[in-house]
Amino acid sequence: MVQSGRVAFGKMEEVLFGVPAADAVAAQARALGAHRVFLMVSGTLNRETDEIARVRLALGNLCAGVFDRMPAHTPREAVIAAANQAREAGADLIVTIGGGSITDAAKTVQLCLANDICTAEALDALRPPATGCKPPVVRQISVPTTLSAGEFSALAGVTDERTRVKELFAHPMMIPRTVILDPAMTRHTPEWLFLSTGIRAVDHCVEGFCSLEANPYADAQALRGLSLLTRGLVRVKADPSDLQARLDCQIGSWLSMGPLASGVPMGASHGIGYVLGAVFGIPHGHTSCIMLPAVMRWNKGANADRQAEIATAMGHPGEDAGDVLDAFIGGLGMPRSLGAVQVGPEAYDRIAAQAMGTPWIPRNPRKIDGPAQVREILALAA
Repeated sequence: MVQSGRVAFGKMEEVLFGVPAADAVAAQARALGAHRVFLMVSGTLNRETDEIARVRLALGNLCAGVFDRMPAHTPREAVIAAANQAREAGADLIVTIGGGSITDAAKTVQLCLANDICTAEALDALRPPATGCKPPVVRQISVPTTLSAGEFSALAGVTDERTRVKELFAHPMMIPRTVILDPAMTRHTPEWLFLSTGIRAVDHCVEGFCSLEANPYADAQALRGLSLLTRGLVRVKADPSDLQARLDCQIGSWLSMGPLASGVPMGASHGIGYVLGAVFGIPHGHTSCIMLPAVMRWNKGANADRQAEIATAMGHPGEDAGDVLDAFIGGLGMPRSLGAVQVGPEAYDRIAAQAMGTPWIPRNPRKIDGPAQVREILALAA
């Protein structure tokens, strides 16, 4: 039977790479006719570097406000605080400078502004499948400082503090209008965070390529992204001042989202990772470091041919992809087990049950029928 499928193209209009962020943000704002630019930025960048000050200087009187208090995993209350401040500022453009939590928060802020959402509880009305949800009008420009690549999707993960569950919000217009990849901006990112979010992007590449729903368009991006990431991360680890290596990692991160953006689902590494992040506060980069090799080993019977191509793309033809990934992650000094982040077997039942409710577990390449099989994967990652 001839392969068939569908590749959808999103509402992002452009990606600028290798350019100074401050100048690019200001040029974009003026080209779009923005008058009230609201910055959502990393608190560390704002307080401990001059990067945000440079952006504000370049924007001049177009800058209408700054929000720099977004915690990890994007809690609802902080999203609402940002949305209310953006509303009071009369924002007509949002610019994010920082990691994935800030990026996802701004995507959700766009929905809050369009739908007059002013409280954390009111966000329930926007959860899929929401009916009558108005599309964002105030758009977003993103300057990422990590490699988790959420700026390239029309999804946002927001943690409900009441349940400690990370929930997905989605709308085609949530995706940033423009992404600006400035490698110099990532020099301030802590090494562990840059490298671990690079593994998060590797996870996108690997789970996308190994999916039973993969397509040739996504495959090409995943394999090229994997190559750029695995070589670039090693170079950044060896020489943090290597801006070309940092840019290679950024472009690899961009390409890593090719599968997800074209409709290819992620698998159990992402599904379990959502729970580890929301319940235990483990950074998503670290969840991928821990779970991806274990998931690959558990899945091997369902996609051994695809896993062989992963090992080849990483420069290790004929070797086991799970082992190759494990060694690569260890070489970067990242955690490689649940025990390394103080998650023990007593938590496995809760993780397994909650993971079954994520969108990715049902579409894992090897069918997962229930929590018992998730526990098998967790045991491999112990």
